[in-house]
Amino acid sequence: MKNDEKTTGRRRVRGIYLLPNLFTVAALFAGFYAIVAATKQHFDMAAMAIFIAMILDALDGRIARLTHSQSEFGAQMDSLSDMISFGLSPALVLYIWSLSTMGKPGWLAAFFYTVCTALRLARFNSQSQQSNKRYFQGLATPAAAGLIASIIWVCAEYQIAGHGIALLMTIVTVIVGLLKVSTVRYRSFKDLDVRGKVPFMVIFIIVLVLMLIAFDPPIVFLVVFSAYVISGPIETLWGLHKRRLTRRKTKENKNNGKSS
Repeated sequence: MKNDEKTTGRRRVRGIYLLPNLFTVAALFAGFYAIVAATKQHFDMAAMAIFIAMILDALDGRIARLTHSQSEFGAQMDSLSDMISFGLSPALVLYIWSLSTMGKPGWLAAFFYTVCTALRLARFNSQSQQSNKRYFQGLATPAAAGLIASIIWVCAEYQIAGHGIALLMTIVTVIVGLLKVSTVRYRSFKDLDVRGKVPFMVIFIIVLVLMLIAFDPPIVFLVVFSAYVISGPIETLWGLHKRRLTRRKTKENKNNGKSS
């Protein structure tokens, strides 16, 4: 009887949770398919596959928490999936679509984006227990991939190409890579309580956004992800400005106190 209990215990340790890991594998598949689609010059399909990977990546964590099936294996699997879907896949799709025309600077920019993703994920995993849950330190890998995918989708949809766009994308790729490994803070929105009550206008805005996405998905995604990527540096600069004003007021108050 005791041997049976020990055997059952071992099986539980060795097993993995199926449902959340299925979503993780599906996200990995979508990221891999994006590369395959890009090799066949279907860049709009490649961009859509990256967005599907983002949705699946968001769902696997939610499902793991709802079903109480979180595990160290799942966390490591999720990180490896993110590296492929949001690190390697956007870089290769971008290189095949545009950066390849730039020669060595093009593939170096794509590699820089990829290695910055690896560094960002490694830092996130090592600091996950210490970091402020309300903010990300550096641009999150799915958001960076969303910006790259939306640019590719818009350009593929409206047939925008040429050496000029390749040069611009080389610069954008490097900047996005730097933002991922930077200390710029980005809101994570993990503190949002979706189960609580919200004002009526919130529902109206959500419906409006969904209608806009349905009307022209690539443009709307480009605007949304561009706004999010820019929000980090803007919020950081605004915070620095406020701290300088606070220090200046403090000094003025001290000087006024001494003079009086």
